[in-house]
Amino acid sequence: MQKLDVLIIGGGPIGIACGLEAKKKGLSYLIVEKGPIVNSLFNYPINMQFFSSSERLEIDDIPFISKEAKPKRNEALEYYRRIVTSNQLNIHLFEKVLEVQKQAQIFTVKTDKGQYSAKNIVVATGFYDLPNKINVPGEDLPKVSHYYKDPHFYASQKLAVVGASNSAIDAALECWRKGSEVTLIIRGPEVGQRVKYWVRPDIINRIEEGSIKAYYNSNVKEIKPTELILDTPEGEVTLENDFVLALTGYMPNFEFLEKLGIELSQDEKRLPNYDPETMETNIEGLFLAGVICGGMETHKWFIENSRIHAPIIMDAIINKQSAVKS
Repeated sequence: MQKLDVLIIGGGPIGIACGLEAKKKGLSYLIVEKGPIVNSLFNYPINMQFFSSSERLEIDDIPFISKEAKPKRNEALEYYRRIVTSNQLNIHLFEKVLEVQKQAQIFTVKTDKGQYSAKNIVVATGFYDLPNKINVPGEDLPKVSHYYKDPHFYASQKLAVVGASNSAIDAALECWRKGSEVTLIIRGPEVGQRVKYWVRPDIINRIEEGSIKAYYNSNVKEIKPTELILDTPEGEVTLENDFVLALTGYMPNFEFLEKLGIELSQDEKRLPNYDPETMETNIEGLFLAGVICGGMETHKWFIENSRIHAPIIMDAIINKQSAVKS
């Protein structure tokens, strides 16, 4: 079994950036991704438009050309896919990591398709896999989804959208424009301040004109097959309802991090322990890259500001190898 210099868990933009950097620096590497290339981006809504401009989504100084200043999902898929294929990156797709063990400075990585040995591990798994549940009766009904894909599905239906962030607001507007009867349930007093600046006025205007109904300072109390029960400042409200999109955010797989031995802060942020100078965690040879570095602060790291993790990590690995040789 070949002993890799580095095995990268996660084939998103930052995992790909790490692979490019490892290849460029002559390190033996493998990227393992449980889904397709940039799996999280693939699962984004079909019509999603990025907040960032295309040049800020570039990795390894490879130009990203898009029709508009802010690219859409399909353009990002094309960009990252071409990087993987044209650079012939060593990536295994649709392969899930099951277990990582370390013995005598060597990591053994077991997947559902094989086993690998590596001197270093990079975890770049993002945060899109686990939705933040609202934990109410009926959340497991077939009519409830924590992911949104295409507005056509909800045409002519009574749709409740739970949340006030970009994903919830985009879904509410798109579905309303495709003929859904949309109700927004927002826990706070207003639409989220981080909503894209060109979208926020749109949703506020739709609410004010009565096209989209919004319940502020409200929570879902129970989900029933044909109804939705809310707790509102005016008391309990029952709505007729066909579908619920509970778009209340996502979280990293903390259980996986803890199994690796990575220390997490004991507060609600669940911040992982790593050295920002090298991105190495409390486990020697185990590095973090990308949005996962922010724990529950999923708004802290993006593609544009975590691209730097790839060269930081690979330089740290090379420096360690040079120190051992000397």
